[in-house]
Amino acid sequence: MRVITLEEHYLTPEVNQIARRRGHTPPALFDVGEDRLAAMDAAGIDVQVLSMAAPALQEVDPATSIPAAANANDQLAVLVAARPDRYAGFATLPTSDPKASAAELERSVRDLGMKGAMVHGPTRGHFLDEQAYWPLLETAEALGAPLYLHPTYPPPAVFAAYYSGLDQPVANVLAAAGWGWHAETALHSLRLIMAGIFDRFPGLQVIIGHMGENLPFYLERADRKLGAVAGNLNRTVAEYFLTQFWITTSGFISVPPLQCALAVVGADRILFSVDYPFDDMTRSREFLDAAPLAPADREKIAHRNAERLLGL
Repeated sequence: MRVITLEEHYLTPEVNQIARRRGHTPPALFDVGEDRLAAMDAAGIDVQVLSMAAPALQEVDPATSIPAAANANDQLAVLVAARPDRYAGFATLPTSDPKASAAELERSVRDLGMKGAMVHGPTRGHFLDEQAYWPLLETAEALGAPLYLHPTYPPPAVFAAYYSGLDQPVANVLAAAGWGWHAETALHSLRLIMAGIFDRFPGLQVIIGHMGENLPFYLERADRKLGAVAGNLNRTVAEYFLTQFWITTSGFISVPPLQCALAVVGADRILFSVDYPFDDMTRSREFLDAAPLAPADREKIAHRNAERLLGL
């Protein structure tokens, strides 16, 4: 069975220096050579779609981030061209300049062969539903290139309001992979729906990770409560989520969340991912093999949905 994973991160020394990345930076982020390929082989993973680790260049001013993003995407294109059988790429965007991000997405997809772009949450407090980002969303729709909406670190004011008063290591994890990241990405996703983005750009497709960032579990209630005040929308909240969003299994190796996702979203819009190097490839592959899935659904999640969505 071919296996493709979509939320697999890397980092270049240049971007690491520019971005001043917070949190733990595993050395494996910098490895896109033989060691990573060997780990993929050991786990039985055929293809990784590589993406820059959060927050990439999104917190950096345009004068720096625009050329740095172009350079990073050029480097990634060379890497993918050297091993097209094993790697594909999501573009890095200079989101502090929305128009430049749209131009870089178009260049990356048309000229470099990128499969879309990864966007790490809001940029300096600004969400993708804001009108300034409409050129980026329009470009993604026109190219048929999905945006992978990934969590990022909370702004200082949000961190202070929600996570202060705890031991620092606890606060840091609670604000990120322990909970906060996923709640914010779910919020960002619902903002896109409630702002009417998918009525304006009906062809836009968005990927979210971590078994749907809590939304499959919560979708029925969000649909009822938000639907009651959504006079501006053409469809229900649930209909938008089930037709405009795809979810990956990144970071999850537990059966109950998968069963919830299957019941709510369905196997046709779930894609396997690891969240490497923050999660283990072998353990994730073992979960995929052992999960209670029909053979056809396992094939869809392992590779067929990714092939269909990304043209792999």
